[in-house]
Parts: sequence; C-alpha cells; structure tokens
Amino acid sequence: MSGRLVDGYDLVIFDLDGVVYLIDKPIAGAAEAVTQLRADGTPIAYATNNASRRAADVASLLNGMGVSAESAEVLTSAGAAAARLAEQLPAGAPVLVVGAEALRAEVRDAGLTPVDSLDDKPAAVVQGFGPDVGWKILAEAALAVRAGALWVATNTDRTLPSPRGPLPGNGSLVSVLRTALDREPDLVVGKPAPALFETAASLSKSQRPLAVGDRLDTDIEGAVGAGMDSLLVLTGVSDAAELLSAPESRRPTYVAADLSGLFAPAEDARIPVTGGEAGGWRLSDGRLEGSGTPVDALRLLAGFVWGGGKASAGSDEAAKLLEQWGL
Repeated sequence: MSGRLVDGYDLVIFDLDGVVYLIDKPIAGAAEAVTQLRADGTPIAYATNNASRRAADVASLLNGMGVSAESAEVLTSAGAAAARLAEQLPAGAPVLVVGAEALRAEVRDAGLTPVDSLDDKPAAVVQGFGPDVGWKILAEAALAVRAGALWVATNTDRTLPSPRGPLPGNGSLVSVLRTALDREPDLVVGKPAPALFETAASLSKSQRPLAVGDRLDTDIEGAVGAGMDSLLVLTGVSDAAELLSAPESRRPTYVAADLSGLFAPAEDARIPVTGGEAGGWRLSDGRLEGSGTPVDALRLLAGFVWGGGKASAGSDEAAKLLEQWGL
C-alpha cells in the first residue's frame, strides 16, 4: 500500500463544474489526475447536476479538454430525470420542458413527447438549467403545474461556477416557480439526492466509492446521504468559511486544494485532524499558531469550530486566515 488517499477506494465519482472544469475550461491538474487514475486502473464516473448537456456531449467536451471520458461513464441529472418520468408516465405522454435542448432530447429518447405550452396538456413539467430560459416558458410551466402537472426539477443548485464567479443556477430558476406557486417541486433528481451516486456505484459494482466535489450543499451532502466518503476540493463554489460553518450533513471526509489531493497520503487530507498539529500549524485551547498551507489550518480548526469553539490567532499568518474566514 502506498498510503495515497485514492488507494482506499475502488471508484472515484467526479462532479464536473468546479472540479474538472469551469464552464468550458479545464481546471489545472484535472486531466493529469484522470490520466493517473486510468494508469492505476481505478474506475471513474462523472456525475453532474448540469442538465444542459447529454452524456455523449459531456464526454466529448471532456476529451476535447484532454480529460479522458467515455459516455457510459457520465451520469447527468437530465438523463436521470427523463428516466424517472418514463417510469411514471405512459409512453408518449406530453412533458413541458423548461431548459436546454439536451433536456428535450433526453425526454424524447425516454419515449415521451417534449412540449412547450399549456395548450398541449402536459402531464409533467421537467425543469433543468438552460442559459436561454426566460419568463415565457416559466409562465407556461407555472400554469401547467397549477393545472395538475407533475413538477420535476433536475437539480436545485442555487449557483453554478464560472471564471468570473458564481452565476445563477437551476435552483435560482426553480425559485421563480416556487415563489409563484408557493410550493416545492414534486421531485428533485440531482444531488444532494443520492440517486446519481448510487447509480454510478451500481454500474461499476463498487463496494467503496469516493465522491469528489466542490459544493457542500450538493456533492458532499449527497455523498453523506448515500453513505459514501467524500473529498471536497476548493476549486469551485464552496470555500473555507462555508466549510467551517457546515452542518454535520455537509461535512466531507477529506478536503484538498485541488485534485492532487487524491494522490497524497489520506491523513494529509482527512478532516478534522486528530491531534493538535497539522503541517506547520498548532492549535492549543483554540489558539492557532505557526504557519503553513491554508488547507492544513482549515483541517486543524474544523473539529474545534464544529464543536462550538471560538478560534483565536497566535501568529500573523493565522490572524490573516481567521479574518479571511470570518473567525
């Protein structure tokens, strides 16, 4: 045994946005991490809440970035939502689609009929992210749900990452209908629901999968709900301050700056740290001293802060981090 974090698992399930790429640009080190996993013979899956691309399109995008992927390894919330609707509705049933063309295609391939108007008497509304979603289709969706249509959301991510910062995600668009209808969707398919993780593990016959994500409210909460270990990487949405205030249902097994953490010793990424030292940091009676990487300080502080403790700084570098993290 080399002691690398990844060596304890028989499947790595990657989130995409904020972990492998930002919109259409690869995150540094992602291609190299996947290449190393392939060389080691470690099975890989990609599970994404993004409903604007089909599995084959996602695999093509990844390969174009130099990240090895096969369409069979990709699970999207759009595909999962269409499959769930096909289980509940008769063949050919009209479904009002709020989202991108990829979601319409998944609905069509599931044997259902995509529509865009209340006049088509939709049996269901399926809502996923699409950059061109506007008031007109949201209004039709509101009318359809009021008329009795089943309302399914592919996911409820409030934001999605971008090089310019977080942008409104499908959850923000779902909130428009939630406000107008004064009710919740009948079903949310994507993370933090465990379905994507469980499907990925089942397809690979995995006994010990590891989920890797950048969001506490979807990736990590979903992994916790599925009973899986998880690695939070700080390359996307959730940051150190959010992690330190996370409830138990959103606390990862490990945290790392990026995907290189997969190949470091597991104990160098485990959170919280057992003991009072990590890297060049020391924690005694809530006082953080020394210097080192922000991730090591974060790991050291987490257990203390999660237990209700109030941290203080014992060095200039510690003071800068505590101020940055709102402590």
